[in-house]
Amino acid sequence: MDHTEFRVKAKEMVDYIADYLENIRDHRVYPGVQPGYLHKRLPTEAPQLPEKWDDIFKDVEDHIMPGIVHWQSPHMHAYFPALTSYPSIMGEMLSSALNVLCFTWASSPAGTELETIAMNWLGKLLGLPDCFLNEKNDSPGGGVIQTTASEATLVSLLAARTRALMELASLNPDLQSSELLGHLICYCSDQAHSSVEKAGLIGLVRMRYIESDENQCMRGAKLEEAILNDKAKGLVPFWVCATLGTTGSVAFDNLREIGEVCEKHSAWLHVDAAYAGSCFICPEYRHWLDGVDLADSFAFNPSKWLMVNFDCTAMWVRDSTALHRTFNVNPIYLRHENSGKAIDYMHWQIPLSRRFRALKLWFVLRNYGVVGLQKHIRESVRLAQKFEALVLADQRFDIPQPRNLGMVAFRLKGDNTLTERLLKKLNGRGYIHAVPACFKGVYVIRFTVTSQRTTNQDILDDWNEIKKVASEILVDMFGSENGNIVIHKKPRISLKETRELNATFGTSLLLANSPMSPKIVNGTHVAICDYEQVLSSCAQTFAQLKMEPKDSPEMRRRVRGIRMCGKKFSLDSYMDMVQGLMVEQSLPQCSEEERDDASNGSSPGEKSSVSTSPATSSMTIKHDSNFDMNQLQVPATPSRQYRSKSIDVSLADLKLDEATVSIDIKNNEIVITPTGPKKIDDQVRFNAAEEKLNIGDRINQAFENFQSSLRDNHNETKDKVDDKGDESNSKLTIKGPGSYIKKLIQQFSEGPFESDEPKPDVDKAVSTQSIKDRADAICKKCFHYKGKMNN
Repeated sequence: MDHTEFRVKAKEMVDYIADYLENIRDHRVYPGVQPGYLHKRLPTEAPQLPEKWDDIFKDVEDHIMPGIVHWQSPHMHAYFPALTSYPSIMGEMLSSALNVLCFTWASSPAGTELETIAMNWLGKLLGLPDCFLNEKNDSPGGGVIQTTASEATLVSLLAARTRALMELASLNPDLQSSELLGHLICYCSDQAHSSVEKAGLIGLVRMRYIESDENQCMRGAKLEEAILNDKAKGLVPFWVCATLGTTGSVAFDNLREIGEVCEKHSAWLHVDAAYAGSCFICPEYRHWLDGVDLADSFAFNPSKWLMVNFDCTAMWVRDSTALHRTFNVNPIYLRHENSGKAIDYMHWQIPLSRRFRALKLWFVLRNYGVVGLQKHIRESVRLAQKFEALVLADQRFDIPQPRNLGMVAFRLKGDNTLTERLLKKLNGRGYIHAVPACFKGVYVIRFTVTSQRTTNQDILDDWNEIKKVASEILVDMFGSENGNIVIHKKPRISLKETRELNATFGTSLLLANSPMSPKIVNGTHVAICDYEQVLSSCAQTFAQLKMEPKDSPEMRRRVRGIRMCGKKFSLDSYMDMVQGLMVEQSLPQCSEEERDDASNGSSPGEKSSVSTSPATSSMTIKHDSNFDMNQLQVPATPSRQYRSKSIDVSLADLKLDEATVSIDIKNNEIVITPTGPKKIDDQVRFNAAEEKLNIGDRINQAFENFQSSLRDNHNETKDKVDDKGDESNSKLTIKGPGSYIKKLIQQFSEGPFESDEPKPDVDKAVSTQSIKDRADAICKKCFHYKGKMNN
């Protein structure tokens, strides 16, 4: 592959990576392959001749991807996170291209110094003591990037062993190091990671496991008891590993107690915080770090939770000279003129060569910033809390240990075999992937929120998968989805019992989004106030209201709903009701916006949530036994207002024989003109308005003054109208959108209405006889009643 082909194929690779991570949710998390599957697909020998890149990459998609466990998937819940991110990937790409070996300062000055700077940044971000930082030339402490937490544990154990052997050799000069080595012993919790045990095996020292308490953490008293017993046997305690965030249940050893014991017995204290160390960038979790000032070394994995791709383990030591004594080799070809003036990281680790890992860590810290990394950690914890709540809500499951951070350890109630079978079946289906843990004989499934792409819906989908598989297992073994667990139903409490329990403070009805779904809650949390003062304040507010308040379709819909319901509402709702009534007194016509709404949609009556016909309204006028069919009745305004600002109008004394009904299509009007001595009499019925308010006798008193002022203003308006003459009182106009008027005419006229017929003249009257049986229905369906007040 030459430069030209690399430019093309590398860009294609970037697109492939971006597409893979963007669509990671579509991949099955755990592969459905068996051991040896790849041996059957690939040749047994390397090719003799070069192959084309396209052929090579095609085999990646065809043979490699089917066997991949997708660690970046939001449905990956096994182990701990092993995340990556775009800035980390770009740092790895650049590091691979540069391919510098940072074993000494001279081999890569930028690589060495950037690692020191990045580790100081990260140490401050975690809140580590200054003794772990390397900001001064005379500072013995500092940070180094190791490959894994397992290597960091081994490095600290070997450094502690060297220190202990040197001290013992000074006290026992006649004994060889191999003889002294047999007296050394180190300690860790029985919940510590397996890498601690492996470090003891490699270091050829005895390992004592301290029994953890009921919360799976190691305590200082147990540790000191074991140390005293071993000292009595002639053994020398030299190293203790405290775990912050155990693998099985993310438990935290008591660091302060352990540190004081180690200080008392001169033992090296190493803190393994491989997973949980990332959470210390959030101040609310740093209480678990109490006692870290007593530690000799501290390590955690940014490659787990901080989205720095593997491998990258951050390790800090209080005294780096202990590492130098253990790993220092100084051949002539590794010496340089600046030796001793700068850090040579080859003396801080087991291997000689090392990659430029600081670059990707530096990229991530800068690209996300402290706020971005904290947000990522907190979101993972929140999602774990959500999953924990889902598990606790199902009585078939149990969480034997408290949840810490982003991992939940849960199990099916009953024998361990049930949980073990559940885990095997979940992994076999491949939709989610998890691993087990066992503490004190309890078999659990570890569910860790790993991916930064995990959402609420992913958690719900994973829980539904777990419930489905659990139900299948329980039905298969016990014949019931609940298995052998007795599910106790919560007793239903009647509304009567609820009221009795809350007799002092009453209850509140919280209406859900779904209609007819009230929820009864205890009302003891509501504010307590003087009811008389509320009434007085209410009356004062009403008196200050403007006579022409702002009006809007939303306000009218709200008032219409209040009047329809007839139930008690808040003070604000009643004030809206009064404003609506004040708006109605001016009898304005429908606005252009409202006409358009009615023209484009259904009729106002059809939009009502109660009924499609005004005749079914509770406010419709009831005809008595003496009802005259020849009498044209304009009903009272229905409780649902049809987007209307009108008030009740009375035409009780108007006969059809004494009036002419004209239809004006051009102006979208129906005009009723008296032909006899009668005049249209419009009256405002305040009693009816009070009934619609339905607020009780005590609040009626608060409205009394307001109504009086409203009547006075209303009478003044009538006097002004009387001065203009009687012509304004000589007819009643029913207005509405043109399409609605046409529907009325077509529905109630003798023949069908044809749009291409000549438009009737305004003065052309429709026969009284032809509309005799339909006039009442027309009036009931009209939009507005436009008339003038008359005493």
